[in-house]
Amino acid sequence: MLSAEQTVGEVIDWLRTHPPQDRIIYLYVADGEGRLCGVLPTRRLLLGAPSTPISEIMVRNVIALPAEATVLEACEFFIQHRLLAFPIVDKDRRLLGVVDIDLYTDELSDLGDADVRNDLFQMIGVYQVRGQQMSPWNAFRRRVPWLSCNLIAGILAAFLAGAFEKELNRVVALAFFIPVVLNLAESVSSQSVSMALQALHGPRPTWRSLLAGLRSEFLTGIMLGLAAGSAVALTALIWLGHARVALCLVSGIAGGVAGAALFGLAMPTLLRLLRLEPRVAAGPVALAVADIITILLYLNLARWLLG
Repeated sequence: MLSAEQTVGEVIDWLRTHPPQDRIIYLYVADGEGRLCGVLPTRRLLLGAPSTPISEIMVRNVIALPAEATVLEACEFFIQHRLLAFPIVDKDRRLLGVVDIDLYTDELSDLGDADVRNDLFQMIGVYQVRGQQMSPWNAFRRRVPWLSCNLIAGILAAFLAGAFEKELNRVVALAFFIPVVLNLAESVSSQSVSMALQALHGPRPTWRSLLAGLRSEFLTGIMLGLAAGSAVALTALIWLGHARVALCLVSGIAGGVAGAALFGLAMPTLLRLLRLEPRVAAGPVALAVADIITILLYLNLARWLLG
């Protein structure tokens, strides 16, 4: 670690008498209190005049890894920022060490299983050559079948709302809350899909682990649905003074959110077990199912409670 007061000549002389054991990629500069304040690429050092203070040629905007970062997060930094090394700092920006590109390449070389290697690429937002070179037409063909799930679900939801026209005409307030009922279910479904996709990068899923996860997610969905449904129902009760509409809202949202959470968590795992691509398909399918389940539950509850 260098001091900001040193000159180029002093640094080169120091390197000659203290040759580093590893290759030099970047030299890191600290202030008087030992805090990281800059990085000096070796090219700038070699091209600088001997009398030039390194504070004048160093890069002050240093991208650093926090000490608590994981190996995966370090790999993400290499991909996102395209640097050959990163300093590791504590919460006070004091330099603790350096991680270079060897960490990333070692991680990849240890992944002999192609499926595991693909998972790592997906986790850090990098796709293999097939994904990088995919033409717009091929990307369209790959994604549009799953996107049509949302299109079909939206049309089906409209037909379902038409089937309950009598209830909606009798209590128009039911229609006011359809968007919020569906949005809550879709939001929870998206959260569950994201968590399931992240979990897929761990051990390969089994039917037993899926059932255990579904049980936990169902309870979480019930609690989320009751909390959100109670807030919407209270708003409806204060606004409209209609207790049955409020009961319909809290029940429909709780049931719809719980179902959305179940399908959101299950869909990526089911697709993985069926050897389909969960990253592309899980979201649209889960959202489509969440919409249908929620609208059916909500309108059937309205028919039963308000009939």
